[in-house]
Amino acid sequence: MAFAVRKGDQAFYVAQKTGKVMAIRNGRVDPAPVLDLSGQVSLGGEQGLLGLAFSPNGRYLYVNYTDVNGDTRVIEYVMNGGRADAASRRQVLFVHQPFTNHNGGDLVFGPDGYLYMGLGDGGSEGDPMNEGQRLDTLLAKMLRVDPRPSNGRPYGIPRDNPFVGHAGARPEIWAYGLRNPWRYTFDRQTDDLWIGDVGQNMWEEIDFQPAGSKGGENYGWNRMEGNHSYSGRATSSMIRPVYEYSHQGGACAVVGGYVYRGSRIPALRGAYLLGDDCVGPIVALAAVNGRVVQRRTLQISVQSLSSFGEDQNGELYALSLSGPVYRIDP
Repeated sequence: MAFAVRKGDQAFYVAQKTGKVMAIRNGRVDPAPVLDLSGQVSLGGEQGLLGLAFSPNGRYLYVNYTDVNGDTRVIEYVMNGGRADAASRRQVLFVHQPFTNHNGGDLVFGPDGYLYMGLGDGGSEGDPMNEGQRLDTLLAKMLRVDPRPSNGRPYGIPRDNPFVGHAGARPEIWAYGLRNPWRYTFDRQTDDLWIGDVGQNMWEEIDFQPAGSKGGENYGWNRMEGNHSYSGRATSSMIRPVYEYSHQGGACAVVGGYVYRGSRIPALRGAYLLGDDCVGPIVALAAVNGRVVQRRTLQISVQSLSSFGEDQNGELYALSLSGPVYRIDP
């Protein structure tokens, strides 16, 4: 379901939907789990162990999962060698999920050292509680926090978050109007942020936030699905996607990827890769200043694509709900 690397460690860490974090060392899976949450996670269609990330110094492991009641928990563990110390468990965030789908689940440390946590709109269809356009809820948002305890709270809130001090708004919010942000990544060269946001019935979208953004972007849901009206009209302040595609041909759910910054495939450098859970081919987008200028379908395909990964050298990987972890090679 998710892929992470750790400072000073050549292993790749992979989250399995059923609750285990496994390490891949020298191309082989270490049979001893790094962390085992089996029995603590719900296993519905969009539930499970959904995301993981290591703190920039590699000391802490953070995981995002839906518990047995279907609610979101983000938990911190201290790493002891190559294993998570189960006794060090500390809850960073709890969010009640009103439905079983659209849990988000991604965890990414940004170039600023803060933890970005993606949450969907809480599920059902069409955002029935209007979570996307409300600022008094964490659902349908991207959050930005310092995950270490601060002033008696389980996490700190950066002073420059866009809604700090705004009455009626949650100060954790970095961006809003997201239906189900399924994989977002920072370009390791430019620090631009790319977001794959899963659509409703017709359109999938890729959103873009340039480096240096002060946050506060409204990506439109549920007023808009992609560039198209859904439950209202777009306002001039809503940020349109940089790329969208329809469900024609069987597509159903975008899987956001990475801008390729590796060295093994020179022709792919600078391209943003993405895929879809229901159709296999991986797509590469070429963009200039956040505007897509070229699209190419690569001659590689992954059944039941769930996520992408980036290793220490910028080479990319694709993960499948069918089981395998693939490396993208020339």
